[in-house]
Amino acid sequence: MITPTPWDAPTEAVVPPVRRPVAGVFRALIALAAATGITIDLCVGNPLRALSYFTIQSNVLVAVVFALAARQAWQGRRPLPPLVTGGTLLFILITGLVYHLILANDASGFSMTGDGPGDAAARSAWHSVSNTLLHTVTPIGAALNWLLLTTPGTFRLRDAARWMLYPLAYLVFALIRGALMAPGSVARYPYPFLDVDTHGYPGVLANAVFFGLAFYALAALLVGLDRIRPAPPPRGPKTGFRLRALVR
Repeated sequence: MITPTPWDAPTEAVVPPVRRPVAGVFRALIALAAATGITIDLCVGNPLRALSYFTIQSNVLVAVVFALAARQAWQGRRPLPPLVTGGTLLFILITGLVYHLILANDASGFSMTGDGPGDAAARSAWHSVSNTLLHTVTPIGAALNWLLLTTPGTFRLRDAARWMLYPLAYLVFALIRGALMAPGSVARYPYPFLDVDTHGYPGVLANAVFFGLAFYALAALLVGLDRIRPAPPPRGPKTGFRLRALVR
């Protein structure tokens, strides 16, 4: 009979789970903010139309991923893969940056001031609340979680290319959806820079290339910053083992 050695034991048997209630609560609040904003938009507007927006889809991802990450932190379990958490961070940052720099900026040429997911009833006090939650609170919360509550150096440049698959898939979805809808339909194309009726397919393709390059640059920037940012202070008992992997 082969006697197991300490090196054969799983990490959890050598290093006890380190529960992180502060991280768990913070991530749960981010998930709640995303879920609240989504629920408001679905209730005050057309649900199918709302679900066609990148804003709603990225916040659905935030709600799910951060709820799972909150549970992992609370119970001291292994963190979610960086490919998932990094992609979620990128997509919600895209949502916040595009909204504030492009869609809410009258000088951008693609302003949607006074527009957004939902019908006229949604452009109310409730819609203002959801707008703030989905475009400001969740992106800032996700960025703070990354900067203050996760281990640096986990993102890889190859991940940046993988993350771009979702924006590409969204582009295909938005164009096919618009092509299948009747001309003149409300929000036939969810965003002005994807409006084929206004720009034609060549113009939309040019816009897509511009935004795609900008999104990839943002992804590469996240990878670079993740490698040089300082690590949060380790938590848990002093066992002599490196616990940084448990911080995420």
